[in-house]
Amino acid sequence: MTDQKTTNDETAQDPSAQDPNAETGAQDPAGSDKAATDGAMDDILNDGLAAAGAETKGDADVQDPLTAMTAERDQLKDQLLRALADTENMRRRSEREAANVRKYGHTPFARDLVGAIDNLARVVESAPENLDQADETVKSLITGIQLSWTELQSVIEKHGIKRVEPLGEKFDYNLHQAMFEVPTNDQPSGMVLEVVQHGYVLHDRLLRPAMVGVSKAGDAAGATSNDQSKTDE
Repeated sequence: MTDQKTTNDETAQDPSAQDPNAETGAQDPAGSDKAATDGAMDDILNDGLAAAGAETKGDADVQDPLTAMTAERDQLKDQLLRALADTENMRRRSEREAANVRKYGHTPFARDLVGAIDNLARVVESAPENLDQADETVKSLITGIQLSWTELQSVIEKHGIKRVEPLGEKFDYNLHQAMFEVPTNDQPSGMVLEVVQHGYVLHDRLLRPAMVGVSKAGDAAGATSNDQSKTDE
């Protein structure tokens, strides 16, 4: 009886002897709660990081259309400026062409007209200077031709047609055509001494060059003649 009682008292004093979990190493419920809490915190943290990543990606998606719209705007602006420049160039070119048409559009007609003007000029030049001794009919005819010639000169000058009268001027290859040379000691070389046919210009364009005889210095002509004589000897 004494031994059994002693055993019961030792068992009561040592809780581990009554708790089977103490010998098998069972987990503490407080530790399980802590692990569950840590897992929940990790899940929350991961969810937050995922949400932040999604938000950043969304911002990038928002910026891409803006960049595309900016590039498209710049492209359209460049195209607009080019179109405006082309339009301005076309307008200026059209104005120049219209001005040239107004200025030179009657060039073919003017070229045909100068032939008739030459014929009328020959009639005027062949008329006698003193009309007092001429018959009244001839006098009236010549006077009418001279008046017509004066009016014709005024009309053609109004439309930009001018007569080239180079007599006594320096030879200009832009306006004159040399038909022959005239040896002389009175004039330097290259002077127009004779006009075979008058020329005409339309504003600044040549309709027909003046056919002229050009002076040639006498010394040069004499030297040429002497060289020719020596060659013949």
